Amino acid sequence: MDAKTIRFVRRGELVSLANVPPDRTLLELLREDLGCTGTKEGCGEGDCGACTVVLGEPRGGALEYKAINSCVRLAHSIDGMALWTVEDLAAADGSLHPAQEAMVQCHGSQCGFCTPGFVMSLFGMYQNHVCRGAAIDRALAQEELSGNLCRCTGYRPILDAARRMGDLPRRPVDEAGVLAQLRALEDKRALVPASGSYLDPRTLDEAVALRAANPQAQVVAGCTDAGLWITKMHKRFPRVLDVTRVAELRRVEARDGELVIGAAVTLTEAFAALVAQRPQLKPFASRFAGLPVRNSGTLGGNVANGSPIGDSMPLLIALGARVVLVGPRGERALPLEDFYTGYRQNMLAPDELVARLEVPQPAPGEFLRAYKISKRYDDDISAVCLVLNLHLQGGVVQHAGIGAGGVAATPVRARQAEAALTGQAWTAQAAQRAADALRAEFRPISDMRASAAYRAEVLGNLVQRFWLESQGVRHVNLEDFRVAEALAP
Repeated sequence: MDAKTIRFVRRGELVSLANVPPDRTLLELLREDLGCTGTKEGCGEGDCGACTVVLGEPRGGALEYKAINSCVRLAHSIDGMALWTVEDLAAADGSLHPAQEAMVQCHGSQCGFCTPGFVMSLFGMYQNHVCRGAAIDRALAQEELSGNLCRCTGYRPILDAARRMGDLPRRPVDEAGVLAQLRALEDKRALVPASGSYLDPRTLDEAVALRAANPQAQVVAGCTDAGLWITKMHKRFPRVLDVTRVAELRRVEARDGELVIGAAVTLTEAFAALVAQRPQLKPFASRFAGLPVRNSGTLGGNVANGSPIGDSMPLLIALGARVVLVGPRGERALPLEDFYTGYRQNMLAPDELVARLEVPQPAPGEFLRAYKISKRYDDDISAVCLVLNLHLQGGVVQHAGIGAGGVAATPVRARQAEAALTGQAWTAQAAQRAADALRAEFRPISDMRASAAYRAEVLGNLVQRFWLESQGVRHVNLEDFRVAEALAP
């Protein structure tokens, strides 16, 4: 096998591993090759967080920390990064890291199986917030721990531990030393062109050339979907093309009235950019899987995968986004709703890659809401996703954009419902007509997440919620619910 050597920094030392298959997961590498069994396998699909580890990568001259799920992350993807597992936090004298000590003091562990994953998510929070002088409140802790599940239902003491960390003596990482080691690794890597069974180009030209030369290679960009094909479907990928390190695909920039998001931008960063322009999307962005999934997954990967229950596509469709494809013949762009040709099928040629998403900036009079209906509020897959975007002028709908997921074989644009609204006065009657049109437009299926009848009913109900919110009515969704207000006399 022509598998290249993986090199990464751990415990201040260089780790070098040869002959690692391209489709081996990071969790398998840790537990089976390195004997690091503190990292647990729970679900094998990035859902429970028991396998959480933290990666460090240079960004803008500093070290960026990301808690990720090792069960669906490919081992080769951490080449050139720093890695921390739960075995790496205690000091040489045995004293505990604040993330560990806070869990002990707050009695945050019950059966203990999930504890290593929680500790690593806490470590990521510690580095990103406490060590940068920011406090952790309950809301932040709850959001950033949403990707970790406790089967014993012991969340309160774990949330307490997240806040307690900042009160303990500091235990900073030697960032300067780690950055120096990572720069040395990248300098060595630059001398060797991408080759072998795991291809990880650094430039777009290199990525396009490798794609043209390897049309059968499995393209990954974060691997939160492809990782499932390995762990759950037992697929094997003899050759992988990983585009997550391509510099041109990692950019986010405002350009010509559009927000341009590279295909390899993580979901965390992509949603942060979208929320910066449209703050009302914050609850929706926070519910797109747990933080470790968003830290690995990419917007381009989510779009290229094209799952009908993926949440980013309905949003992008409602916003009027275009997807830009790149290949040896150059670039081509098309509306995102026209990109999909069938269930997990799209317009990509065998030698093309998704390059970026171009999202129009907010227009005057825009009223936008994104709804996710799922059995579990956090860290769950949608039964229905509906995004409605109206441009109102003088009480009249000048433009309507509606994207839906979970109601067809692909993410779809609700053209009939849009037509029912465009040019009409925005009234309760217009909302009802749009709801009726939306229910009639799609024929959803019944599956483990919801019945067809439920999905159809919910589509119309969400339009009614949208109408109420447009009139300033509060407390019609969980995002507005506050326990203190509910208990007030």
